[in-house]
Amino acid sequence: MKTNRKWLVLAAILIMASAAGAQFGRRSPAPQMKGMWSPVVGSGAAYELDGREGKMEMEFAIVGTEMVAGKTGHWLETSFKGRQGAMVQKMLVVLESDRIQIKRMIMEVPGQGAMEFPLEMMARMGQSTDQGHGDISKEADVVGPEEITTPAGTFQTTHYRSKDKSADMWVSEKVAPYGLVKMTSKDGNMTLVRVLTNATTKIKGTPRKFDMGMPPQ
Repeated sequence: MKTNRKWLVLAAILIMASAAGAQFGRRSPAPQMKGMWSPVVGSGAAYELDGREGKMEMEFAIVGTEMVAGKTGHWLETSFKGRQGAMVQKMLVVLESDRIQIKRMIMEVPGQGAMEFPLEMMARMGQSTDQGHGDISKEADVVGPEEITTPAGTFQTTHYRSKDKSADMWVSEKVAPYGLVKMTSKDGNMTLVRVLTNATTKIKGTPRKFDMGMPPQ
């Protein structure tokens, strides 16, 4: 029996999607970001992730907007290159009750084209549609102001510490879309290496929709 190509594509995407999350001991496409959500179209930030699986670079950028039930949603695009290859993930997110919620999700692996996945797939990938508070001050304590220097430059930040003391975050309003300049935790570190401007989507063409009801052949 021949294996349905669509399911081979899904397997490849799931493997790639797990790679970045594995950096921080998670089974999700990316470590959940923390900071002050302030999306501006064309803005973004690139980070070096140093985790359990070694180092890799990841970019976050706001590449467009779309109305969702009367609210402005922002297309948040995440891209990374690691030992297992490259991937682009594009999510339409909306701020609801101070929490960032995913409304649509598109992924692309080089050579496979872009595919939009139903939100039911999120659970299979170990990722929640709830991406946490848009305001870090609601779930962390303020340590105080601190100047932080990274490869991207020197920033005046506010230092936060998670209430369980497991992570420290340095946040600046000069960095979009999350304000994150640096994060350290028991699972790994994130450091800002570039501030992005005039960012546009890396996904070209119209994404295909993944049909969950179609069995492999």
